[in-house]
Amino acid sequence: METAESQRNIDLAAEVLANASTVAVLTGAGVSAESGVPTFRASDGLWEGHRIEDVASPEGFGRNPGLVWQFYNARRANVAKVKPNPAHTFLAQLEDLFPKAFTLVTQNVDGLHQLAGSRNVLELHGSLRRTRCTVCEEVRDQFLDPLAEMPTCVLCEGLLRPDIVWFGEILPQEIWLDAVEATISCEVFLVVGTSAVVHPAAGLIELAQTAGAKVVEANLTPTVASDVADIGLYGPSGQLLPQVMKRFRELKGMA
Repeated sequence: METAESQRNIDLAAEVLANASTVAVLTGAGVSAESGVPTFRASDGLWEGHRIEDVASPEGFGRNPGLVWQFYNARRANVAKVKPNPAHTFLAQLEDLFPKAFTLVTQNVDGLHQLAGSRNVLELHGSLRRTRCTVCEEVRDQFLDPLAEMPTCVLCEGLLRPDIVWFGEILPQEIWLDAVEATISCEVFLVVGTSAVVHPAAGLIELAQTAGAKVVEANLTPTVASDVADIGLYGPSGQLLPQVMKRFRELKGMA
């Protein structure tokens, strides 16, 4: 049941957005979980039944690339079956309202934001839809078409790997710097569906606050970011964020 406090926070979130000229967003696995994409790590420390170091590290790929590709091909097949949810739609609509002053930074690799219509998306951790050659480094968009058990490069026949930032690897620096720039220059920083424990992405939240942005958190439950957030929306983001949009439109006098 919606409480008076949650309604008040929805109204407050709409108000700060209505008064802003620049918006940045950080999203995590919780957004896609509402579409049916499993979160990357279970409470037992396994990643969809596998040890993280076996399926999501350069060392694991070096030991057993077949296992890694079996894992990622299964993830690709799963993502091909799901659709964006109302939280994805909200963020695409929000970008339409701030066409030149909106940046979406995501830790997700499923491409659902783009499928929902988001355009200015910074993928910190890469994408399931792309591959990278381990020999010539060519990056190719494979969409979600089925791949071979051990796919190879069409240019040099080298072994492909998912274009994913694995544990132990650094983020793509140009994308990271763009994310930092968007964070320090925004007036509202919206945090959606992230546990706020995966760094360096989680550090953007405190950076936004330090830079003077209003921080709005939308998550299923409070997180470590909740102490930083000026406004907290707790519950399914696919239910809460459309209410923020409705109130935003009312404040702006939009139909």
